[in-house]
Order: sequence, then structure tokens, then C-alpha cells
Amino acid sequence: MQIFKRIFTLFYVFGFFIQPLFLHAQNLNTNPILSPWAEKVDLNAPLQEYPRPQMIRDNWVNLNGSWNYAILEKGKSKPDQFQGKITVPYPVESYLSGVMKPVGAAQELWYQRKFQVSSAERKGRVFLHFGAVDWEAEVLINGKSVGIHRGGFDPFSFDITDFLNRGQSQDLTVRVWDPTDEGPQPRGKQVNNPRGIWYTPVTGIWQTVWLEFVPENYISSLKILPDWDNGAFEIHADLNMGNSNFKWSVMAYDGEQLLVQEEATIGQSIQIKIPEPTPWSPDNPYLYDFEISLKRGNRVVDQVKSYGALRKISIGYDANGIQVMELNGKPLFQYGPLDQGWWPDGLYTAPTDEALLFDIEKTKELGFNMIRKHVKVEPARWYYHCDRLGMLVWQDMPSGDMGNVWESKPGIFRKGLDRERTAESEAIFKTEWKRIMDAFHHFPSIVVWVPFNEAWGQFKTKEITEWTQAYDPSRLVNSASGGNFELEGNKLVGDIFDVHNYPDPVMPSPDLFGKVNVLVLGEYGGLGLPIEGHTWQEKDNWGYQSFKSEEELWTRYQKLIADLKYLIPKGLAAAVYTQTTDVEVEVNGLMTYDRKVIKFPVKAMKRLHGELYK
Repeated sequence: MQIFKRIFTLFYVFGFFIQPLFLHAQNLNTNPILSPWAEKVDLNAPLQEYPRPQMIRDNWVNLNGSWNYAILEKGKSKPDQFQGKITVPYPVESYLSGVMKPVGAAQELWYQRKFQVSSAERKGRVFLHFGAVDWEAEVLINGKSVGIHRGGFDPFSFDITDFLNRGQSQDLTVRVWDPTDEGPQPRGKQVNNPRGIWYTPVTGIWQTVWLEFVPENYISSLKILPDWDNGAFEIHADLNMGNSNFKWSVMAYDGEQLLVQEEATIGQSIQIKIPEPTPWSPDNPYLYDFEISLKRGNRVVDQVKSYGALRKISIGYDANGIQVMELNGKPLFQYGPLDQGWWPDGLYTAPTDEALLFDIEKTKELGFNMIRKHVKVEPARWYYHCDRLGMLVWQDMPSGDMGNVWESKPGIFRKGLDRERTAESEAIFKTEWKRIMDAFHHFPSIVVWVPFNEAWGQFKTKEITEWTQAYDPSRLVNSASGGNFELEGNKLVGDIFDVHNYPDPVMPSPDLFGKVNVLVLGEYGGLGLPIEGHTWQEKDNWGYQSFKSEEELWTRYQKLIADLKYLIPKGLAAAVYTQTTDVEVEVNGLMTYDRKVIKFPVKAMKRLHGELYK
């Protein structure tokens, strides 16, 4: 019991009240280090890959590139003259945007560009898609407001057909307002005054902007549900059509080989039974391809391509009755880095798709089988890469509206009080969390949802957790990673009991909770090593425990793994090491912030991690 109390005391000291220990605040860094991909960015046409791999159409146009921009006082009308050029989709504060200026709550960021729509392309419907814009975005086409979207991490789109001019040339304007940490909205680790574990603000468009041309009758969305137990998929489609003389079909492929073809009437789902099914796993990330068609009679009026994987994440028990996480019916210890997803040159936005892929590939090469995506949501292509490479993902909800109060409680841990949030703040959180879950439900790599981290803005824990479990029963729910744990009877709300401790590994007591919750070490490690010439700033870099050489770092890490191995047979089901890369003044990364130096011996680390999965 004393050890268990110590776990929470350490978390309390190092996890929540670390802010007063942080170094002096820094201004916007206008001379950052650069990743190897920065020079590969085509400023006129960056990030040209298809942005929605879970639902592909051929008829689309990428709008990334050079736009006009202006930063004006909040509430001002659309500018007549713009202040310069910005490269979309890099945040205005970033090096790759070409601007590197702060915005703040008192100002708004305006974007403008022209685009062309031919007479052939406007025979059906024209959609304007945004991967993500932080935070409030109003879209105007030819001077008329199409709509306003609020949410910095979820994709959104508008049907702009009825706003188009008769000619080919069209005007697109976007107004953005982002209060960062002056508002209650989800924002992750962005703050107006960057320091320590809190980073540079990200304002405006930070994912791909694109046009899509669809028929008058079209497939608007898909939901592909794997049924691993029966070797099947259940596929749902939302269909937009004017009458009932339609049907829809699914063709399932294994590579080039057609496996199954099924058809249904409108309103029905389609069941696809896979002959001799192959499950998806980190060792064998097997994907099936789908072609979904909307038909009038025998004529195909719309068609999209997608994919899916047969995998099941569930809870089982070891020989001692302790809960374990199972993948496809077998226990699997999950081990991965805390992945912040930040870039020195693009902030939230990876310079290229090759760069986006790089972090996942290196994580795999280092012998991890999981990534915890920390208080940030990535573009859809990141999850697609995890799907095809075989990387398990724990997906955090970005935090916001911080300021929880903590109090001492008798018993097993120091308990935080759920934050009293306004009705507006609660609604903003719930709306965006649902949209994130909807948008990324498709990706089989995601096996755990994490609504809260370390009580950061945590509120109505039981309600949010139970809603998340009910909304997506196909995944596990980690109610509060290292946060305020809500007791319900003799167990914690949610599937997982997740503690944080730096630097050494610890675990919750299996005697108290091991038979009712999966036991997880959601953050540990944080071993710091600044590499000269590869840091965000020349001095005052920070780590939970700092070292002077790669040899010292590797020796200490090996000790952490030895201690971690000791906990696994006692019931520890997963662990998360902090972190994938250095981020700004944090130097806790497996790699430097610019990704140019890997601080650990790759092959030796992979062998070391292999011992955890035996």
C-alpha cells in the first residue's frame, strides 16, 4: 500500500505541479532548427497526397500552396488588401508558412485565393474540404458565407455548389479566430507563452484543403466494422440520392483478387464474409480493399475505394486472474512512445508525407508495437500509415480548459476534482470528441480511446467515459491517463487504470485493481539528452532526468527496461515511454526534434524491446 501511495505522490509532484519549475518563457522562435524534409517542400504545391485514404475518389483538386493572408483586429470585415503570402497548410506561426507571426485572441487571420471550376466539374455537387483548421473557421465563397466550423482537430467540409459564380474563376476566403489558451476549446499543448512542456500556438489551416467533385447522387460516408470472430466485415454507407430507385454494392479484394461481391437496397448494411480470413496485427498488418458503388439499375453513378482489417481488441485474464489486453484473442503486451506529433519547421504539420511516415517507421524499427498519440489528432494519412505498417494507436482527445483543483483524499491516491466547466465549454468538448471519433473510427490501428490526460480540463469523468464506451464498443477506453480516477464500486470507470511516473516504471497494485481494470503505465521515462546543433534553443533545454552522452542515456534506459520486465508478469499490460522526439525545449526524445539524430542504438533497442513481448 505504501508503494501504491508513492506512485500517486510522484505523479502529483512531477506530473501536475511541474509548471512552476519550468524555465523562463520564450518568444516565437523565428530561427528554428529544420528537419531534412523542409528543403523538399514545394511551396507552390505542398502535401499533394490524397488526404482521405479511407474513402478515395478520383475527381478532386488539391488547394494547398500559396494563398494571400492578413492578420487583423478581431471583428474587422474582410480585408480589401492582404499583407502577404502564406503557404497552406502550414500554421501561420511556423517556419514553413513563410509568415512566422503570432495571432492571438484579439486578432483574426484571413486567407484568400482564387480557384477554377470547369463546367464539366460543376455538373454534380462541389465540396470544399478542410483536414483541420484551428480553431473557428468561417468560409466564404465569392464573398458569401458558406458556414462556420468550430474545432481545431476534426475534418469538415461544405457543399459550395450553390455559391459558385457562372464563370470558372471563384474566390475563396477563410476567416480564422483562435484564442489558444485564452479560450475553453481543446488545444492540446499550445499556449500563448511557450515554456517547458507547453509549446508554440498553432493558428489557422494546418491540414490539406481540397475540392471534390461528386455526382448529384453520391456516397457521403462509410463505416466499416470488422467482425474478427466471424471473419467478416459489416459495412454501412450514408447515401445522398433523390429517389428510391437505387441500390449499392461492395466488392472485396485481396490484392488484385476479387473475393466477395454483395449488393443491398438503400438503408441496408452489407455483410462481407471473407473466405480463409487473415487477421491484422503488428507482425502482419493485413489489409483488404473495398470498392463501394452506388447504382441506378445497372449503371454505377458513384464509386469510392476503401480498405479494412480484421482485428479485435479485448480484455482477457492471465493465469492469476489479472486483466490483460488481447489482440485477436491472444495476450499482447503493448509498448510504445508518447508521440506529440510536433515539427520544428511545421509545428502541427509535417513538412511532407515522407516526414509524416518517418516517425512511424522509426518507431517500428526501434521495436515498439504501439504509439500513444498525445493530446493531438493527426491527418488521416498518419493513421493509414499505421494501418499498413502495423502500429497500434492509443488516441488522446486534445485537452483544453485547464485549471483543475486537487485535494487530498484518504485511501489509495491523491484525487483531483472534476473541473466545473461552463455549458459552452462542455458542449465544445463533447461535440469535437464525437466528431473525432466519427472521423477516425475507420482506422483499425486505433485500439484505445483516451478522453482525458492527467486531469487536464477533466470533467464529468463517468459520463464522458461511459458515453465513449457506448459510442464505440469496438475499442477499449482509458478514461484518464494518469489523471483523476473515478471509482465505481471496487473498480475505476473505464477499462484501464493508467498511472504516470517519471523516470522509473511503476504500476498500480494488482491486488487492488488487477482483476477489474487493465493496469497500465501511461507515461514514464523522459530521459533527456540535448544534442548540440539539434536543439530548439542553445541552452536551458529540459528533461525529466538529463544525461551528457548517448552511452549514459543507453545504460539508464536498459535499467528502465529491466525494471519494466519485472512488472509484466505481475500484471502490467502496457507502458508508454516519453517520448518519440524532442519537442521545443524538451529533450526527452528518442530522436532530436529535427529527426536528424537517433539517440539510441536502433538494432540493440529493438532486441531489448523484443524481450517485453515474450
